[in-house]
Amino acid sequence: MEFPALITLIDERSAALRDAVAAAAVSDARVPGCPEWTLSDLVAHLGAVQRFWAVVVAAADPTGPPSREALGDREPHGDLVEWSAESTDRLLAALRGSSAEAPAWAWWGESPAPLTVGAIARHQVQEAAVHAFDAQETVGKAEPLPNAVAVDGVAEFLQVGVGSLGAWPHRPARVLFDAVDGPAHLVDLSASGGRLDPAAGGDPVVTVRGSASDLVLALYGRMPFEHLTVEGDRDVLAQLRAWSNPD
Repeated sequence: MEFPALITLIDERSAALRDAVAAAAVSDARVPGCPEWTLSDLVAHLGAVQRFWAVVVAAADPTGPPSREALGDREPHGDLVEWSAESTDRLLAALRGSSAEAPAWAWWGESPAPLTVGAIARHQVQEAAVHAFDAQETVGKAEPLPNAVAVDGVAEFLQVGVGSLGAWPHRPARVLFDAVDGPAHLVDLSASGGRLDPAAGGDPVVTVRGSASDLVLALYGRMPFEHLTVEGDRDVLAQLRAWSNPD
């Protein structure tokens, strides 16, 4: 996606989370996708994350993360929904003041993903979208991820989330994620790590097929792989789920 579209999606998905929170009867309801968190914890997490990346983007320093002093206070205060909206605005302002190609530090330095503001924006779309789903599910109004988010989300997870984990600790495996409403992606898992869309031929040991939204939610642990169509070695999927184990 183009950089302006990423910014728009961060804005929209963050607003969707706040809409779900505003509709909640209680703020201490447990979040199914993150059972150790309440709904308030979820909002606080996303807000702190967005404030963090706002500082990273504005710093434009690819050599390392910002200092604690530079990050400042990222704890919620006042009205939680208003604080969340301010957090999103800070991130959006930083992104709009930069460019997709601008260098920046990011935690996925060992992955094939670039260390750029565009890559940060791409990942923050997924962060906001998955947590908006979490909030919606908490209040009983879960919706599929928007197609534009979900179609890119499969590749983004495999490139960044899997690609940054280092050596695959199990027998080498090739997995095909086949979105019925988007592209299919192969990932090779080996001692060299997880590599998306390898050039070498060969059949996958397991294929997972479903909507792009369901694939993303399964990769992030919000949906069991058993809810999708699986052909082949299911043990590899269990190993992948345990290995990636995203927050």
